[in-house]
Amino acid sequence: MTLWTHKERVYQYVLTHAIPGDPDSILDTFDDWCTKVEFISHIGPKKGKNTHVCSEHQPLTVLELGTHCGYSAVRIARSLPLGARLYSVEMDQRNAEVAEKIVRLAGFDDDTLIVRPSDEVIPCLRENYGVERLDFVFMDHWKRCYLPDLQMLEGSGLLGEGSVILADNVIFPGAPNFLRHIRRSGLYEHRVHRAMLEYISGIRDGMAELIYRGAK
Repeated sequence: MTLWTHKERVYQYVLTHAIPGDPDSILDTFDDWCTKVEFISHIGPKKGKNTHVCSEHQPLTVLELGTHCGYSAVRIARSLPLGARLYSVEMDQRNAEVAEKIVRLAGFDDDTLIVRPSDEVIPCLRENYGVERLDFVFMDHWKRCYLPDLQMLEGSGLLGEGSVILADNVIFPGAPNFLRHIRRSGLYEHRVHRAMLEYISGIRDGMAELIYRGAK
């Protein structure tokens, strides 16, 4: 077990302790591992509650940037309406292999995992995947990519009135240029949900919630 990556270790734990086909069991088992055994950076249960916007807005087309090991993909997918489609982007092949097994174990077989850098995927979403509009975007990849990827989405025409964007870890490790842009651009209604870093006490963090309104 010591030869596996920490993502592979958590997958083996989830595989042997969670109930297949039960997303809540998958997430609870993840949280148990990350709390008691080994820290893995992902949205976690407390900040994960902010994905309630999926239930409120009922998005049909969702883009996740940064699949990591599949935790947030499961959390999002379980809240989507029937017929919705999740496109999850992960540039690391080993992460993607674990994430796909986690997502399938949770019972989600129709979601699309794209193993490429985000800046290569966004320009191709319309042509390669038939995406005409993104109703919901979740960002949890490299923080330095938040601003250029958001600007790429703005220029792509895939954001429409009311499109929702959640961006994790905007306080720690932080995405100051991203926050500056959303405040100054005039394109968004926005707020930052203050929270602590997942599974670690004493480190303040936050998640940005944006609603796209377009140019005034």
